Amino acid sequence: MKFIDEAIITVSSGKGGRGCVSFRRERFVPRGGPDGGDGGGGGSIIFRVNPSRRTLYSFRSKKIFAAPNGAPGEGRQKTGKTGQDLIIEVPPGTILSHAETGEIIKDLVSPEEDFVFLAGGRGGKGNKHFTTSTHQAPRFAQPGEDGQTATIKLELKLLADVGIIGLPNAGKSTLLSVISAARPAIAAYPFTTLSPNLGMVTLAGAEPFAAADIPGLIEGAHTGTGLGVRFLKHIERTRLLVHLIDASAIDPDDPLAAYTVINTELALFSPALAQRPQVVALNKLDLPEARALADLFIKAAGIKNCFLLSAATRTGVMELKKHLFALLCSHDNQ
Repeated sequence: MKFIDEAIITVSSGKGGRGCVSFRRERFVPRGGPDGGDGGGGGSIIFRVNPSRRTLYSFRSKKIFAAPNGAPGEGRQKTGKTGQDLIIEVPPGTILSHAETGEIIKDLVSPEEDFVFLAGGRGGKGNKHFTTSTHQAPRFAQPGEDGQTATIKLELKLLADVGIIGLPNAGKSTLLSVISAARPAIAAYPFTTLSPNLGMVTLAGAEPFAAADIPGLIEGAHTGTGLGVRFLKHIERTRLLVHLIDASAIDPDDPLAAYTVINTELALFSPALAQRPQVVALNKLDLPEARALADLFIKAAGIKNCFLLSAATRTGVMELKKHLFALLCSHDNQ
């Protein structure tokens, strides 16, 4: 399934049914009073958070959503049937905003959360409501109130506790696959991952957390290069970041080059994101000369707690995993 994280749709609530013009007619009451019933209310547009949905894929082809209208009132004071509400399911982390202005309407986060976006039109009153002492046989009723229509943008920002970031081919997908049950596409060339992958990480005796591998960021990502903006927004909700670096690709003349590129892009995209706690991990220590290059990085960066690992052989992965659990636990207790 293709990962879809943006969609523009048009939604309309239902129109209220018209009120009824009717008079009581029975065998011994040939000229009874008005008994027209009210029209039913139109259906509302309701957005519901469904945790089982992971993308906005269902909106790829369907762009227009309309709730049913209310039914007109009937004689004998019968109210018309109310139009059924239209429930539109979206994944957690979906933001609703006005398509033209970009103004945020609602950030839908909580599982099973319901948000009534457009209320249905009210049904019109039947002629029985308009009887007065001087006008006892009104031959008019209210029309139903029109529904509302709006064009909105749906934007999905993944809800993950930990975001794995780094240059293309740093091994982010491999790392996610060994710390969780996620099975992202993995290959030995850049840009294998073209959409974020999400996995649940478990450890005995600890609360599980969600981790996401973010497609490889490159220089200029904050301007949209390489779909950078679309990828960067997915780490805005993360609580901490794992900055993964391919140790075998470290430039001995500039050991901090890859590290600096990613942090620069984070800062240019969002200063707040640049301040997010980071855990630095040097990957691919199983490859020749990787350890010597890793030592150059550690010396240049001056990072005391830098994790050395090989996601391919799982060396050092458990230590990193336990450290992430400890950090998240301490964050929860603050």
